[in-house]
Amino acid sequence: QVQLVESGGGLVQAGGSLTLSCAASGGTFTNYAMGWYRQAPDKEREFVSVISWSGTSTRYADSVKGRFTLSRDNAKNTVYLQMNSLKPEDTAVYYCAADINYGLIVGAPHTIDYWGQGTQVTVSS
Repeated sequence: QVQLVESGGGLVQAGGSLTLSCAASGGTFTNYAMGWYRQAPDKEREFVSVISWSGTSTRYADSVKGRFTLSRDNAKNTVYLQMNSLKPEDTAVYYCAADINYGLIVGAPHTIDYWGQGTQVTVSS
């Protein structure tokens, strides 16, 4: 059983930056692709980014491409989502996800094995 704990959320002004972290425990970290989803009030949870177990492959939603960067430190069992040029529409609860299958993180969130509890990101205009 893998446990995921997110941190780093908060309140930031538009144009600012935040870095979210997701620390994993209880499993072999390098077995898993890792990703982020977000959910804004009254909206469905949406894909943000995914990274392969090795860190060599990443993918981003069009809405964050060029502004967000996902990385991982396998020695620390942690992934980092660097968010720059934040916009009010980035306001959401951000959830960390883990799955053996990279493709499931991108396209099938209802099948993802593990989720974190979420961290709130609020971007003021």
